[in-house]
Amino acid sequence: MDLPASVGDSIAPSNDSLQVSEISVKGLGDKGYSITGTTEKLRKCDVCGLLLSSKQKLLKHLQIHSTEQNSVCEECGKTFSERGKLLQHLHVHKSVKTYICDVCGKSFKYLDILKAHFLTHTSAKPYACDVCSKNFTRLTSLVNHLRIHTDEKPYCCEVCYKEFSLNLETHLRTHTKEKPFACDFCTKAFSQKKNLQRHLLTHTKEKPFACDLCNKTFSQKSHLLAHIRTHTKEKPFACDFCYKAFSQKPHLEVHLRMHTKEKPFACDFCTKTFSLQQNLKTHLRTHIKEKPFACDFCCKRFTQMVHLKTHLRIHSKEKPFSCNVCNKVFSQETILTRHLRIHTKDKPFACDVCDKTFSQQSCLRKHLQMNTTEKPFACEFCEKAFCQRWDLKKHLYTHTKEKPFPCDFCGKSFSAKPNLIRHLRIHTKEKPFVCEFCNKAFSDQQNLKTHIWIHTEEKPFACDFCHKAFSQNTTLKRHLLTHTKEKPFTCDVCNKAFALKSRLKSHLLTHTNEKPFVCDFCNKAFAQKSTLNKHMCTHTKKVFTCL
Repeated sequence: MDLPASVGDSIAPSNDSLQVSEISVKGLGDKGYSITGTTEKLRKCDVCGLLLSSKQKLLKHLQIHSTEQNSVCEECGKTFSERGKLLQHLHVHKSVKTYICDVCGKSFKYLDILKAHFLTHTSAKPYACDVCSKNFTRLTSLVNHLRIHTDEKPYCCEVCYKEFSLNLETHLRTHTKEKPFACDFCTKAFSQKKNLQRHLLTHTKEKPFACDLCNKTFSQKSHLLAHIRTHTKEKPFACDFCYKAFSQKPHLEVHLRMHTKEKPFACDFCTKTFSLQQNLKTHLRTHIKEKPFACDFCCKRFTQMVHLKTHLRIHSKEKPFSCNVCNKVFSQETILTRHLRIHTKDKPFACDVCDKTFSQQSCLRKHLQMNTTEKPFACEFCEKAFCQRWDLKKHLYTHTKEKPFPCDFCGKSFSAKPNLIRHLRIHTKEKPFVCEFCNKAFSDQQNLKTHIWIHTEEKPFACDFCHKAFSQNTTLKRHLLTHTKEKPFTCDVCNKAFALKSRLKSHLLTHTNEKPFVCDFCNKAFAQKSTLNKHMCTHTKKVFTCL
């Protein structure tokens, strides 16, 4: 389609109008400004250094510096620091947009914007960069682009003193929290127009950008460009520290935080900071107790999708991770990693105090609790101290006798929710914790951890008297009684004392004459299980010999 002559003539840049070296402007209030062109084609404002393409634009720009008072809109009372912005704002109140494109019917408030818009139909880009030969439809776009090569940043934020090559208006909204671009479909608002345009595609489901190689479509051009690199294997974004390359710039930016240790995302509830925004979002759910991801089989809820996916493998029995050494399969990659240490004998977790190493982090934690003297969490009632806050919280219930978590099956109450969850598995017969080595299932995670040490031969609980090591804390406590000769469990009937609670329970049966252990062959009953086991040998003829 032919463009109107008046518009077409104004599109081509005029060399005559740009051949100016110096102009003197007066009569702008009490001030006069000298305008010096730094190149043959541009005019520069001596106040802020901005480059403009015409004398008319420069004169209009200088009014910004000459205006000392705020300009107020008579229609809505909104104030502006620059009269130019007030004039631009007044078009909001006008119902008719003056300039209309004959090609697509789009309307514009300003003639120069219409002229620039016409170039999108003609594909003309008359302004070329001398450094990289990139072409632009508008001179201002070329000027802004040149600052990439010159590294010029003429705009400085008065709040944080950050410098920018383009205008500050968008950046200032990060301080003012202003979001002037609202979505017509929902109540969401944005600080930038381009963000609103991107958001609108979520409502329209429009994906105008298609890949020529696989016909996959995208809502944003940047997503298409990133996708194309999956075909070309191009990785143009390289790390200056370790030279690792990435196909997308955001991936490089995230990677760089590993080197700079930068954590720009801070939690509003606590002082914790994160390098990734997604990690902050996940962390926030620990404060608001939000668990948006629910299992369709058992209705268990999770804070993260990745945790739900891992949980679903319990129901599907899927084990996608295989050991290259023994071909054993696992449901989680972390479990496979832990299993591989059996073959490699790797123990990456070292104690800073005694240099002892462990294959699992949980073993190191247990070891540190047993050996550390620091117990920062003290009880206000009895002055007992604990290594961890959770241990103190559990201990406090012994003073308050509070048991706020009741069982819906039998009515039994518990002081801690994890204790209730463990108890419920007695009723449901659920054993969700499976050993990766022998597939034995457990209802309690701690029991599984203790069991795994049988396979790994780790014994993180050491005796301070004889240095004998044990895989379980309870076994260590029992062993310690052999050194201290302590017998804390006393019979209420005859005052006989015992080192172990289980021994006291067995002894009490001698007073009650209760015999709960019955033989399946002859129905003879016994007070103790060990006595029943001996009796069973008379039926099975199994003899226990000394080795």
